[in-house]
Amino acid sequence: MRFSKASCVRMLAAALMLVLGLAAQAHAKDEAIQATVTGDDQQVGFRATVMKQAIKYNLAGSAKNEADQIVHFTLQGDKKRIDKALATIRKGTKRSSGINVETTSATVDPTLTSFTIVDWTSSSRHITNKYTLVFKLRKDDDAVSTKDAKKEWHQILEDTLSPEDRKKLQRDD
Repeated sequence: MRFSKASCVRMLAAALMLVLGLAAQAHAKDEAIQATVTGDDQQVGFRATVMKQAIKYNLAGSAKNEADQIVHFTLQGDKKRIDKALATIRKGTKRSSGINVETTSATVDPTLTSFTIVDWTSSSRHITNKYTLVFKLRKDDDAVSTKDAKKEWHQILEDTLSPEDRKKLQRDD
């Protein structure tokens, strides 16, 4: 069977519209939030906790310390997963206290495919070089266990940190 150039262009355009429509539907269920954290959240592994939750629930976004030493983060993805991540984040870390997480809705960015910590350091590990840590969303979009999220977190550290700083990591990082 032979197709004319015009019919091939129409079929290609229809296929492209179908793919774009499916991508839009996939993101239609997504939600985005932005959050401000107050309390004792500095030098206690707070941004790492946020990223581990993003890894566990396959959420996009970012976390950073502002100049005023307040942690700001965003999460984007399935609403139920965001809610589960927030429940853990609101508990804080073993070394944090008085944590309060205020959230507001944000605009979903359909092009966002990663979670990033900006300028990560670790005072407890004496890592003072600033690193940008990036988790790339899994294509299967499945949630993973806490143990698997921690493994992936550690792999991100191994892949990103300098050899000197990698020596400072501990098994429970």
